[in-house]
Amino acid sequence: MDYPITTVARLAGTTSRTLRHYGDVGLLEPSRVGTNGYRYYDADTLVRLQRILLLRSLGLPLPVIRDVLDDGSADAPAVALRRHLDHLRGEQQRLDRQITAVLTTVEALEQGEEPMPEKMFNGFDHTQYRDEVEQRWGRDAYEQGDSWWRGKSDDEKAAFGDVVAALNAGWTDAAARGVSPAGDEAQALARRHVAWLSSVPGLPTGDDGSLSAEYIRGLGEMYVSDARFAANYGGTRGAELVRAALGEWLSRQS
Repeated sequence: MDYPITTVARLAGTTSRTLRHYGDVGLLEPSRVGTNGYRYYDADTLVRLQRILLLRSLGLPLPVIRDVLDDGSADAPAVALRRHLDHLRGEQQRLDRQITAVLTTVEALEQGEEPMPEKMFNGFDHTQYRDEVEQRWGRDAYEQGDSWWRGKSDDEKAAFGDVVAALNAGWTDAAARGVSPAGDEAQALARRHVAWLSSVPGLPTGDDGSLSAEYIRGLGEMYVSDARFAANYGGTRGAELVRAALGEWLSRQS
């Protein structure tokens, strides 16, 4: 049994245009094309699409996803999906711990009590992201970033957090007011965003030593597709503004 492209797009939460693009770049060929040119997808292609969407949610660019899926030595789809499932379950457990930690803090504050530090940060250990970072950007990127962060004093970490919080608040406010991504305000935020990213060692760079344009675009896509990141900008609407503004900023640099 196969399904028409419109049905697959609806079920997958994507668009027919995206599915056609996946086919055009050799990432997801339809199982058959009808005499009227309509594309259809069978069970095997749906499994491949699920893997594509999972890898996309991790921020991998399409050429890399194609290489992963077409690698002859790669795991069977069921094995690969089980590995993705393990990652998702681990992320679910981490979010559950964070929710419990924040709820404990809220309850303490509401009761006029001092929050207990040993309970406040359960689930917030940045090393929880090690496997994800290494898969996306390599082991060196994680190790450099980890060493850089651990080498900071508490005051330096707090100052860095203040920069991030102010930037996130700026994006959230701009999105709520419907600011144009090409406008001066959004472009100023984009410059600040790139400057902030550039301060972190180990991130991909171009030939000129500046932050890779592909990396910046990939982050923009990840902000929108991953709810964890979108939440930093007030939700999907804010993440979409960040993505569009960064894309506009990059186009002005060329």
